[in-house]
Amino acid sequence: MPPLRSAAPPAGLDRFFRITERGSTLGREIRGGLATFFTMAYILVLNPAILSGATDVNGDRLAPDQLLTVTALTAAVMTVLMGITANLPLALAAGLGINAMVAYQFAPRMTWDDAMGLVVIEGLILCALSATGLREAVMHAIPNALKQAIGVGIGLFIALIGFVNAGFTVGVAPPSPPLSMAGTGELHGWPIAVFCVGLLLTFALLARRVKGAILISIVATTVLAIVVNAVADIADEAWGGNAVPEAPDEVVATPDFGLLGNFSLFGAFAELSFLTVVLLIFTLFLTDFFDTMGTAVAVTSEAGLLDERGRVPRLGRLLFVDGLAAAAGGAASASSNTSYIESAAGVGEGARTGFANLVTGGLFALALFFSPLAAVVPAQAAAPALVAVGFLMMAQVAGVDWTDPTVAIPAFATIVVMPFTYSITNGIGAGFVMFVLLKLVTGRVREIPWLLWITAALFTIYFAIDPIEQVLGVN
Repeated sequence: MPPLRSAAPPAGLDRFFRITERGSTLGREIRGGLATFFTMAYILVLNPAILSGATDVNGDRLAPDQLLTVTALTAAVMTVLMGITANLPLALAAGLGINAMVAYQFAPRMTWDDAMGLVVIEGLILCALSATGLREAVMHAIPNALKQAIGVGIGLFIALIGFVNAGFTVGVAPPSPPLSMAGTGELHGWPIAVFCVGLLLTFALLARRVKGAILISIVATTVLAIVVNAVADIADEAWGGNAVPEAPDEVVATPDFGLLGNFSLFGAFAELSFLTVVLLIFTLFLTDFFDTMGTAVAVTSEAGLLDERGRVPRLGRLLFVDGLAAAAGGAASASSNTSYIESAAGVGEGARTGFANLVTGGLFALALFFSPLAAVVPAQAAAPALVAVGFLMMAQVAGVDWTDPTVAIPAFATIVVMPFTYSITNGIGAGFVMFVLLKLVTGRVREIPWLLWITAALFTIYFAIDPIEQVLGVN
């Protein structure tokens, strides 16, 4: 690792990515790209599992091996494109939550081609709004306090994701508490032990300010998991079912691109009413729109890249590529691709430029041919990194003015709703609606940007989508 830290970037590369200007080094960018990939690699297994686990209106399923190929391909291409055009350490891949929406809300009502066509339409709408500057204007209209709250809320959210993915936090049925430690209130099983050791190691390395702490902990915990799994008699399901820490039967697999181009732009309109299709696109649009907004603000803020007005650099390019990624994901049948909050793991390793994306995207490209290796890192080895990044992002809570209730209460709502509802979008929406409401009832209407009026109204529709559908008689 020392050679990476001391290596000076070539002059041309340094000028293009502004590595030195942003206080980074080639070694930090490489470590950051590696850390981001390893905290995102689960999507290579999880996205195929979600999409192949559902059937469309005809009872057809998508093939897992083909899904893994398109998941890796779109993540590789769009992550590299983001790095080159926006010069930000913000990686992209199939969006969790969005893929579940496509699988369990869209597909049962139409064919897979029709469902992916709606994703393409939604992505093209995002591109159009980004090209006109409207999407960027919405982001600039957000008060800085809410931007800070978004970062904190996402930090808590991804920390919770880490605990849940590791099996440390488990949902249980009444009359027990809704959440429990390991499901029983007691820690048991080797996978949980591996996670706990990994978490302690991560925080110990961070406390000692060890360079590469997050990446070192992922690798070390994975090695520990492989050893434990080889020695102990552990069922594959105990590791969470997505990745098992053992040497794969084969290292190289031929990618299958059979799903590329399997989409129908307007097929859904023939299957369902126009209003139903519009509402489906609207719901998907809001989720994609504001998940990206929250992620972009949180990651760039953590990287110290926001300007003095709290604005994200090259935001227009970032948002356009993100919209293009959504459309590309639908065109490839990988579901909408979006910016990943796990990019914060790379930022935690020192990544500050788009060069880190070349590393992350390159590893996703390699995953096309070495897909069996993508399942080597279990959730229990990647989860400590997510929890640690959650801790790092908590520092942004100091940027909120807690003495002003019209700002503090919306910030609080944003922070708590994200982890408590398992949704970035819900947290942002709650904060926006609360901000407008409190400014209105306290007579401070002039402090509400006009775009926040619109977004708060849209979020009100978003939260009330089910009763609206019932009133309108939409199936």
